[in-house]
Amino acid sequence: MRVLLVEDTRDVAEAIAIQLNRSGMACDMATDLDEARGFVAVQGYDVIVLDINLPDGLGTELLQELRGRGLRTPVIMLTALFSVDDRVSALNLGADDYLVKPFDQRELEARIHALCRREQGPKSEDVTLGDLVFNPTARVVTLRGQPLPLTRREFALLGLLIRNRGTLMDKERLYERLFSFDDADVGLNAVELYIARLRKKLAASDVRIETQRGLGYRILVDE
Repeated sequence: MRVLLVEDTRDVAEAIAIQLNRSGMACDMATDLDEARGFVAVQGYDVIVLDINLPDGLGTELLQELRGRGLRTPVIMLTALFSVDDRVSALNLGADDYLVKPFDQRELEARIHALCRREQGPKSEDVTLGDLVFNPTARVVTLRGQPLPLTRREFALLGLLIRNRGTLMDKERLYERLFSFDDADVGLNAVELYIARLRKKLAASDVRIETQRGLGYRILVDE
């Protein structure tokens, strides 16, 4: 999952980004509207976390621009304002949710996951593939009832393949969902490394990752 965080208080933004990265999300940070516009011009996001008060304007300006261009990326507004009118205005402009500062980091993560689940449609929390059970909210994977230990990026990669099962995911698409712009020193070959690690951990299951050379990867269940 890739998230854009637009927050001008750098220490707050960095603390949020670090925690989101630890939870397996790729998080890009922008400190003003201009920088945020540059990010959305070149990168798609699963969720945008957008502060209302920014140095060069209001976050609602960017929200209006996105919705005016037909982009339906879920947006969570961050606000220090307690006015009901301000919050209602943001929702009417196309925001999907809002959080009032200060907030608990766990609540932000929960709301990001909730918006992603909503975009994917109503589904059970548990996703079962053969003898593998994947729970994105609890961040738990079990194999024949036993926990399968995965690193955060292995978990994120498995989640991407499961959410897009039946579809070939090319290396570039996986890369942009696993790594942020701050991971510029990480090359595309890192995807192959994590695929190899994940394959090794799935070796005892009836789930496998198929490679179609030059096209991408997909997850399959052996009959």
